[in-house]
Amino acid sequence: MTTDLSTVTLSASAFNWTPDVTRAERSTIDLAVGIVADGLTEVIELEAGQTFRGFPTPSDAELDGFRARLDAVGGRVSIFGASLDDVTPHGGRLTDDEREAFLIPQLRAAHRVGASGVRLPVGQAGETLLRRVLPVLHELELTLFEEIQGQQTPDTPPVAAALQLQHDLGDPRIRILVDISMLMPALPPSYLERLRAGGVAADLLHRLETEWRSPDTHAAVVDVLRSGQVPPEVHTLYMNLIVRFGRSQASDLRDILPLTGAFHLKFWDLDDTDDRVSAPIRDLGEELRRTDFAGTLCSEWGGHEWVTGVSGTEITRGHLALARAALAG
Repeated sequence: MTTDLSTVTLSASAFNWTPDVTRAERSTIDLAVGIVADGLTEVIELEAGQTFRGFPTPSDAELDGFRARLDAVGGRVSIFGASLDDVTPHGGRLTDDEREAFLIPQLRAAHRVGASGVRLPVGQAGETLLRRVLPVLHELELTLFEEIQGQQTPDTPPVAAALQLQHDLGDPRIRILVDISMLMPALPPSYLERLRAGGVAADLLHRLETEWRSPDTHAAVVDVLRSGQVPPEVHTLYMNLIVRFGRSQASDLRDILPLTGAFHLKFWDLDDTDDRVSAPIRDLGEELRRTDFAGTLCSEWGGHEWVTGVSGTEITRGHLALARAALAG
């Protein structure tokens, strides 16, 4: 089994245009269609809740209008980012029937815009719902992707449980999506600069800059959090160290690649000093060359909160060029 990476679909996520959505100078539909019209890529991944006003039950007219415009510029949708509410407005838990009723319209919306799959966080659906929607996934020819990212690893309990369930189901309509935020050799300089400006202690910053993957660094990050020494103005930003930034190696994914159908090529900024952006992509490519992978690799920008003054188009174009070079290498 081998994969020719030059034939793998390289896509871009509409999530990269979140700052543009916030500025509201163009509609979300204009922005999504513009990804293709501006020549970045022919394949896009949608954040449905950000794209469609009627989400989670967008009208047929809204969906058909979007698809017609995307078809007109030669584009298509790869994955439809779905959502699953588990709590009622009054704080109660949704029943299995209510959860199914919330998700099914999104599956049908994904099919209507021509998507090949839908995405949920790993473990959120659970066994009961997955078994219920499997017939619908087959009817609509959709794959449901369960996303793993950041500090998660194949051995993290929710991930391990999802992998076991996928193995037991033995159905290719349910697969894993890996976000390579799991594979960070170093932290983004733009992020560290924001922590520095926010008053995070110099000794911790030095450790974050030089020893990110060390278990001792993780322990230090947690100790500072528990001690209350994180400055309030960067407290939310600091939590990325606990949740969104991972320390795994591409080789750690080897055993789960048969159950993996898509990847997010997560990036935070384009500072590729010491190959901190390109190395995870290149290492992933080496693993994929040993498989028969035929899914998508999607450019996804996660640094909106601290990288300012750039457009989604500008930063995504740069990242796609970097990703193509890393995969070719």
